[in-house]
Amino acid sequence: MTLSTALRWAAGGIAIAMSLYHMWYTASPPPEALIFRSSHLLFALVLVFLLMPAGGEKRPAWGLVADVVLIVASVAVVGHILWTYDAIVNRIIYIDELTATDKVMAVLTVLLVLEATRRVIGWALPITALLFLAYAIGFTNIKFPVLLEQMYLSTDGIFGSTLGVSASYVIVFVLFGAFMEKSGTGRLFMDFALSLTGHTAGGPGKVSIVSSSLFGTISGSAVANVMVDGPITIPLMKKTGFRPPFAAAVEASASTGGQIMPPIMGAAAFVMAEYLAVSYFQVTVWAWIPALLFYVALFFAVHFESKRVGLVGVPRSELPRFWSVMRERGHLFIPIFIVLGGMAMSYSAPLCALVGTIATLPVALMRKSTREGISWRSVVEALQGGARDGLAVAMACACAGIVIGVISLTGIGITFTQVVIALAQNSLVLALVLTAMAGIVLGMGMPTTPAYIVMVALLVPALVKLGVVLPAAHMFALYFAVLSAITPPVALAVFAAAALAKANMWRAGFEAMRVAAAGFIVPFMFVFEPALLAIGEWDAIALATLSATVGVMALAAALYGYLLAPLAMWQRVALGVSAILLIKPGLVTDALGLGILAVIAGLQWMATRRRG
Repeated sequence: MTLSTALRWAAGGIAIAMSLYHMWYTASPPPEALIFRSSHLLFALVLVFLLMPAGGEKRPAWGLVADVVLIVASVAVVGHILWTYDAIVNRIIYIDELTATDKVMAVLTVLLVLEATRRVIGWALPITALLFLAYAIGFTNIKFPVLLEQMYLSTDGIFGSTLGVSASYVIVFVLFGAFMEKSGTGRLFMDFALSLTGHTAGGPGKVSIVSSSLFGTISGSAVANVMVDGPITIPLMKKTGFRPPFAAAVEASASTGGQIMPPIMGAAAFVMAEYLAVSYFQVTVWAWIPALLFYVALFFAVHFESKRVGLVGVPRSELPRFWSVMRERGHLFIPIFIVLGGMAMSYSAPLCALVGTIATLPVALMRKSTREGISWRSVVEALQGGARDGLAVAMACACAGIVIGVISLTGIGITFTQVVIALAQNSLVLALVLTAMAGIVLGMGMPTTPAYIVMVALLVPALVKLGVVLPAAHMFALYFAVLSAITPPVALAVFAAAALAKANMWRAGFEAMRVAAAGFIVPFMFVFEPALLAIGEWDAIALATLSATVGVMALAAALYGYLLAPLAMWQRVALGVSAILLIKPGLVTDALGLGILAVIAGLQWMATRRRG
């Protein structure tokens, strides 16, 4: 057996152990927080250093030595916590002095987390963490041992609530997604979408929207969504006449929305539930209406663009039939319904995900049409894949814990809140714009979860102080952390889609911002109208949802110059005004916006009739 084979087998075995460990402690009470989170971090560190070698894939001799040293150090720092746990919990924090061993282990842990995070997601988040550490050491009166204690021996630093979310929630849902993929659910989503919308005008674009929103229920990554759906939907869109940049934009935008689409959102949603001390199910309740508005806007953008340039759908003869799809593969939806039903009955989200995970492959074995390829190898591969897919979130949460630890220890969050309020001059709109810009900038350099965590620590308190209800402030931060994936100059989902479409990345990026324009407006909508988060009386929620839906449709028509027929420039401007009025809360503005829309639609209808 060669060295590379041995390392691959070792990584596979540890990945399986990591998945089984978290599945076991989802079904039974987990150990105390520090033990559970440090064990989770140990699994993640060892897998990162095994799977992402120093010196590149070929792993030169010096790289092997370095990785072995890092793995031994990872075992040592977590082993120290487990070995001295009684002493750690019985000491008086910030009063009892650290031992020399404690100090060495604390420094090692910070360095290991920074290096592992760099290997998984790049330099942006580690550099951010280093800047916060430098601020704490060089510009405050915090003593260095106190900082080390905060980072290593408390649950307010690296082993804080963010890593706890990764250990308790994210890994189980990532496993659920891995098992769903092995069961063939991705093909079900694609065939389901093709059967529903493939024959309509611009059908392949609408297929991309439906399938990507569905695939978002088993993948919290925009880039992963693109790489699964894109190889099918993008060539299909190009074949039926879509411009390559537009095809890339549609796929990237639809895939990005998967992180904000219930029932299973991206990892940041679980962090939000932890911060707000609510159930994850409550977060999905808040998220439903904004997510639907986002996808309605995408749908109409594709529809109006298709009608404007005369695109047609795929012939029905080339498409799967809806009832055939549901008869042959529809039972694969059962695990999703299990998760939804369990959360609706107030069972914990991780337990629901675990039950759904366990049910996935047996459900696939129910029918011959989905039984092919399912074996014990599928179980092994899903356990390994789930652990690997959870590494990015685990390391991002650990590294973000460094930032949160510094913020809570130094009080810089309060200072930052005061700065934002001073810059905004008590203007909520300006504060929202500053927060949105910060979210996009942060999201360009790091994944959604750490970007959201930093925004919550630094920017959300300012919004709350200016009168924004807490759920709306958190959802606002989440949306702009997510939308950075389609916002140039660093738009990872667009880069992936543009490569598949062979399109210019800049054109695809700006086209994605146009396609998903409503996504940049929806967060402002629910800040000023919390009814769009399903907060308040049902009649107010229904009215706000209806007017906002019509508003985003009018916005798409204005942006793409088509409603019932091509729009003149003055009609596009009028529809843009109509969209703003409908989006703005209030009966008077809704009535005015609806009136303008009715006039434009009526004029177009009469002109169309005259032309026969």
